[in-house]
Amino acid sequence: MELMVLLNALVTRLLFVLHSLIGVWRVTAVKKEPKYWLLALLNLLLCLETGLTLKFKQGRGYKWFSPAIFLYLICIVPSLWLLEIHHGTQYCGNEPGAVQVNVSNQDFNQSRESSHGSEGTDHHIIQTAKVFVNQLSTICETVWTLALHQTFLLLLVVGRWLLPIGVEITRDQLSQLLLMFVGTAADILEFASETLDIEDVRKNYALINAILAVWTWSMLQFPLDLAVQHIGCKPSASARRIPSLLLCRYSAELWNIGVSLFIQDGPFFIVRSILMGHFRIFNQMLVFFTAKNILVVTLQLYRLAVITLDFRTTVLQKSRKGEVCCCPCEPYEARAHATGRQENEMKEFVAVPPKEESQVPSEDH
Repeated sequence: MELMVLLNALVTRLLFVLHSLIGVWRVTAVKKEPKYWLLALLNLLLCLETGLTLKFKQGRGYKWFSPAIFLYLICIVPSLWLLEIHHGTQYCGNEPGAVQVNVSNQDFNQSRESSHGSEGTDHHIIQTAKVFVNQLSTICETVWTLALHQTFLLLLVVGRWLLPIGVEITRDQLSQLLLMFVGTAADILEFASETLDIEDVRKNYALINAILAVWTWSMLQFPLDLAVQHIGCKPSASARRIPSLLLCRYSAELWNIGVSLFIQDGPFFIVRSILMGHFRIFNQMLVFFTAKNILVVTLQLYRLAVITLDFRTTVLQKSRKGEVCCCPCEPYEARAHATGRQENEMKEFVAVPPKEESQVPSEDH
């Protein structure tokens, strides 16, 4: 096993565990009940996955799916749910979301004076760390929750980048996937922060649960790598139908369209439409993002229609000409290899008759 692969696999999962433990700590501090530390036991699943991956995959990733990302979601999402439901019991200053970290010079001077007569520098560092941790605890809950949301999405992108890739995905595909994840994470953060910050939404417990459910549903796209990988297929009599060939050739494009329509922009549009239509909640940002969701959904449907019509036209033209070729979803190299193999078989077939003719005179003699 390569040393860098081992380090990347272990360091990334360690970051996932540390971040999820911070989330559990915040839930325990907010709820003031130690029983919520039991949420930390979910990290055992991630530890088990780490051991199995190191043993059976030598630390490398799987095809189409990342178990580490999925288990990280399982570890951190319950903490974010509890924090959002328990939202906003501390005062955050004059401006919304202002960070109140008042680490005064007096606190540090007190810790420095207490360390002079004791154990010197080490004790001073410990006292300073205690002061800093105590001041961090005074930050209001809304700021903590937003910071956990932001670092959660950033860690998903960075963690997917650091995780060792498998043999089925290339560096070019990984870079494309990461760029998609950056845009997706920004949209998801806007949905969670902008929608849950509405005062009328905060007063409705059912609305909070519905929004969090849609947010959780949108997170399920991160463990999957189907956005940049095509599903391989082989030409067969049963598979020579337009829907099968379309899925075979444009699997990545169709997955991106499906994610937008059914996992992200489609559900986001439905939630925002319900807020405006049924609950009569209006503000400038809500209207803007609703219009954006409508535009994205419309463009994705247009893209789907263009792909379908273009592919159908291509297949019909080939069938009218009587062309028999490999599955159009196969890469060029595979078709070239198949063509070369057919040419070799043809040469062997042509070379057979001279051998038979050469044997006939020998029998006459």
